[in-house]
Amino acid sequence: MRTAKEHGRVYRRCGCRDQHHRQLGARCPLLAEDPTHGTWNFAVDLPSPAPGRHTVRRGGYPTRESAHAALRRILEGQAAGFTADPNQTVAEYLTAWLEAKDLVLKPTTMARYRDYVTNDLIPALGDIRLDDLGYPHIAAFVQTQLAEGRGKVTVHRLVATLSSALGDAVRHHRLSANPARPTIIPRPAAAERHIWTPAEAARFLRYSHTADPLFADLVEVLIGTGLRKGEALALHWNDVHLDQHVLYVRHTLSAIDNNKLILTTPKTHSSRDWVALSPRVETALRNRSHNTASTSIQQPTEGYVFHRSDGRPPHPQYVLNHFHDLAAEAGVSRATVHDLRHLTATISITAGVPLTVVSKTLRHSTLSTTANLYSHLTAQAAHQAVDTIDHALSASTPPNPDHDRRSSRDHRATTSRRTTTS
Repeated sequence: MRTAKEHGRVYRRCGCRDQHHRQLGARCPLLAEDPTHGTWNFAVDLPSPAPGRHTVRRGGYPTRESAHAALRRILEGQAAGFTADPNQTVAEYLTAWLEAKDLVLKPTTMARYRDYVTNDLIPALGDIRLDDLGYPHIAAFVQTQLAEGRGKVTVHRLVATLSSALGDAVRHHRLSANPARPTIIPRPAAAERHIWTPAEAARFLRYSHTADPLFADLVEVLIGTGLRKGEALALHWNDVHLDQHVLYVRHTLSAIDNNKLILTTPKTHSSRDWVALSPRVETALRNRSHNTASTSIQQPTEGYVFHRSDGRPPHPQYVLNHFHDLAAEAGVSRATVHDLRHLTATISITAGVPLTVVSKTLRHSTLSTTANLYSHLTAQAAHQAVDTIDHALSASTPPNPDHDRRSSRDHRATTSRRTTTS
């Protein structure tokens, strides 16, 4: 059966051969005699950047309707700008998906996706037809990875990458459902973070200001502003306005494949914002300004705020390693550089700073992000809030001996319950 040329054609053919061992294909006389002989196929001409036409032929369909459906799907995919070839393999799809993502994702994200796709997903699942990929294939992949000793966090990231790619296929109507959903391996619980006490932070800073003053200035800025490590390392002098007591976060420093350093956009849209400066942070920045001017590498109004002797920023991994070394020398507990950001939030919330202000300082995308991260602290703040209401009302209420005795008993009971719970 032939349709309009631009819409392709559907036909039946078989594998029978003549006396010269050439396939008869659609010319086999049995096709006219036996409606069950052979299989249904389609052919369609598609646009091609190369000269001449590009004809796609696919076969093996049991009925004319199934061949028509496959033809219709490939035409719809062509109209929507993506490949809907029923013979497309997972490897072909993931390769095309990476090429499309390269136009919109940050280089660091692309490097991670490319590593997962090239080194793990394609070797394990690449030969499977995309239309045939199912939940059992992905479940077997997960079990194999875990059996080979891969960590749950790594395996979760692999499956999350695959799920993201398949989710795009669903959104483009390339697939009817995402076989990686529901997730086969749930997101592992985040490792419990160890946050310094203010006393530990002060002890580290006292030691570092003597052992490595320049690095101490970096830590002062991290704690005093809540900047992420990459944001602080990407800070330029034209982002710092000491006269206005603010700095602007415009970039983040990232390492691709833990090697090549590049500047990219901040983590979220909300991250690209201004941050207020305290006198202590301003002192650290002025120390850096004097050091920059004395090196004669660059003017203190340009270039990186935190840099090596050649003017380039320090490698993020070096910063982490040196931070660990100084912490050990200072005799404080081991933490990560990112934990300093949590220390900023902890000190602020514990001191009674409103959660909305803390969220703005940390430049979280939503207030709920801050509330979820620091729910243990907001619970304490909630108790402090109702206690403040209690004290305010009590101070404004005329004395009543009977009521005061009851209130004293209730207060002791409440205090006892809180102490027991803690």
